[in-house]
Amino acid sequence: MRRALSRVLISLTLTLCPQFFDVAVADDSADVRALKKQVESLQRTVEQLQNAVQSMQGAPARTPAPAAPQNPIDQFMAQEGIATERPSTGRAEAAARPSTGAAAQRYIDLSFIPSFYSGASSKRDGVLQTLQAGGHDPRKRGFTLAEGELGLAGVVDPYFQAQAYVSTFIDPQSGETGVELEEAFLTTRSLPYGLQLEVGHFLTEFGQINPRHPHNWDWIDQPVINNRLFGPDGMRAPGFRASVLLPQLFPGWWTTDNFTSTIHLGMQNANGVTMTSFLGGQPVNSASDKEVGNRPRISRDTRALKDFVYLTRWENFYDFRNGLSTNIGVSGLYGPNATGPRGDTWIYGFDMKWKWRPNNSFRGWPFVTWQTELMQRDYRADRFTLVHEDESGEVTTLPRRTLHDWGAYSQLLYGFSYGGYGGWAAGVRYEYAGSSGQSIGGRQHDPFRADRHRVSPLLIWQPSEFTRIRLQYNFDNAKYLAGSNNAHAVWLGFQWLYGQHPPHEY
Repeated sequence: MRRALSRVLISLTLTLCPQFFDVAVADDSADVRALKKQVESLQRTVEQLQNAVQSMQGAPARTPAPAAPQNPIDQFMAQEGIATERPSTGRAEAAARPSTGAAAQRYIDLSFIPSFYSGASSKRDGVLQTLQAGGHDPRKRGFTLAEGELGLAGVVDPYFQAQAYVSTFIDPQSGETGVELEEAFLTTRSLPYGLQLEVGHFLTEFGQINPRHPHNWDWIDQPVINNRLFGPDGMRAPGFRASVLLPQLFPGWWTTDNFTSTIHLGMQNANGVTMTSFLGGQPVNSASDKEVGNRPRISRDTRALKDFVYLTRWENFYDFRNGLSTNIGVSGLYGPNATGPRGDTWIYGFDMKWKWRPNNSFRGWPFVTWQTELMQRDYRADRFTLVHEDESGEVTTLPRRTLHDWGAYSQLLYGFSYGGYGGWAAGVRYEYAGSSGQSIGGRQHDPFRADRHRVSPLLIWQPSEFTRIRLQYNFDNAKYLAGSNNAHAVWLGFQWLYGQHPPHEY
């Protein structure tokens, strides 16, 4: 439209102006020369306008040159050509990549994230195996290479994207190197009505901590209640998870675009060392091959649908549009346990995360996050009869019992400064875990069911998007500890990233 208008103006100018000049010659030659100069000036102006219109229509817009880095980290990243933005291929962003094209199908994110700790404790290393019971916690005085996570993520084709994470670590007691497959799953990208399907081996979508890898936690170690209910490496197993965004499934019911509600339904195998509350038994660092409460274990085959673990989760995200947002969820799990054919387990949970980050924040600073989880397990142990192998032939019968375990953690983190040498944050976390129903040998002597409190102040220095250094102090009060029930520990953690890692969820 603009190009056509400019052409009309030029044509009218060239057509009408000469006629005007012929009439004016008879009157005054000086005036004619002045008018000719004006016409030539107008003609040049029209040509300039035409060029400008063509530039706006066809030529790409020029972008201003980026400002020169102002601090050493930015200068280094600019000199080395390191990008600070990473591609979006996270589990929560199923359609982040283009859905067609060979380049999209070949693209892959490759990353490696080591987590290294050093520190000291008032308790010896043997006791630390139960105080710091997480599989990737610092569990030894001195130095610990808790994890090195190799991540691969990318688009498979227009319909699926995939992620896989392999973790390697050095056992703090034996010094041997271990390797485990954390996750390997496929996610759909283009199902209608906000539907998404995930299949493979993955972390169960329960609460805030369990679905996330340890390097994505704010604090260094795993919360106590998560360790008791889900084991040292978190609850994960082969299976499938389906989710649906309710605003897209029922578009007529929603009158706001800053609220999202999601339903998750899942089904996974109940066996394996990562299924502590079901057919997997106690954590792998426990002293014996027992079930929860030190109950004996029996073998259970997978024969019917009741022999799997089932997940239901409902989470709701709301953006207040003033820098404040929240994610609130409720979760439930049901499946069999290995105490007998009638043994089963229920786990319930509530979680919330509030985040404040002003719209004019610089690289995410300042910020405030408040995260809390509450959960309970009802572990229904089946009746068990034990015949002693000595000459007495004595028979012991353990009655059917329901063991209740519950707990919570709440953590507050404040990112208060981002200067020339990175960002600083400080926070504190409080934890509690308790239970009812006796363990064999006494509940207060059971490291995984005794009453326990823990307080953990934390200081974080993040020099850039690729490195993080954390200093954490733990004060533990655990009833099962011999002598004093109190324990003190200080841990210094170093974490860094090679390559490009998918973005984390909220």
